[in-house]
Amino acid sequence: MSDWTVEEMPDLKGKVIVVTGANSGIGLEAAREFLRNGARVIAACRSEERGKAACEDLRSDVEGADLELMALDLSDLESVEAFAEEFLANEDRLDVLCNNAGLMAIPRRETPQGFEMQMGVNHFGHFALTGRLISLLEKTQGSRVVTVSSNAHRMGVIRFEDLHWEKKYSKWGAYGQSKLANLLFAYELQRRLARKESTCISVACHPGIAHTELATKGPKMQGRKWLQKLSGRFTETLGQTAAEGALPTLYAAVEPGLSGGEYIGPAGIGEMKGPPKVTDSNDRSHDEQVAKRLWSMSEELTGVHYLSD
Repeated sequence: MSDWTVEEMPDLKGKVIVVTGANSGIGLEAAREFLRNGARVIAACRSEERGKAACEDLRSDVEGADLELMALDLSDLESVEAFAEEFLANEDRLDVLCNNAGLMAIPRRETPQGFEMQMGVNHFGHFALTGRLISLLEKTQGSRVVTVSSNAHRMGVIRFEDLHWEKKYSKWGAYGQSKLANLLFAYELQRRLARKESTCISVACHPGIAHTELATKGPKMQGRKWLQKLSGRFTETLGQTAAEGALPTLYAAVEPGLSGGEYIGPAGIGEMKGPPKVTDSNDRSHDEQVAKRLWSMSEELTGVHYLSD
């Protein structure tokens, strides 16, 4: 079993890292470790209030933290474009893009562009963000795109005939689809980068079961306090802390032995918790024809075209 810990992280001084959803959970803890190792971190957050609180926490914990808060609402493609434009105007390198932010099992909502919310945030928002930043990633030697998926991808199917669940909505079905989309994207991104012989690589990961607010957000939105409490107890009892859950993300972002296309998860029983290791995802996530179709559809729906065949 792997025994990798944050103590094995390299010096990140001079590196620039973007973490989406850095205001809480996995994103917050990943940002903390990047800062502790000297990186400049851009905390890309939807809520300014929560982002500011998270940055205060990080600055109080990491002396001299090189940290900047930037507004990013992944549900809105206009916000994604504005973030990318501002970032590219102010930064001359991007070493790691952590596509971390996400929603899980929420009541049906739509993004401003009419996408089902989970697919809109978890996949389309990150697809567009990566595309708008890919030029700088490719200019930065040895850069990485880290996409956070979930073992819930195993229950996912890409419903091309009803991608936005307009006929009959399943909150878990929609979540599974979005997490499968994350992996199809991460692997297809790696194939396209490899064909260009780019030094940028794409790595996917999942946190196992971590005690974060992700599991309780859906019940909270539904006003089901009993389920919110039960979900919190479930992740607390069977899972690990957010800091432990961030280990696969950190490993995917900095481990020198990775070459792209890997899927990193916890090494414990059922990949629920434990130190990070290279694992594998299901056969559907490796379907190249589905991945190409999803990529083309993602370009069409977001208007962001990149790394074309």
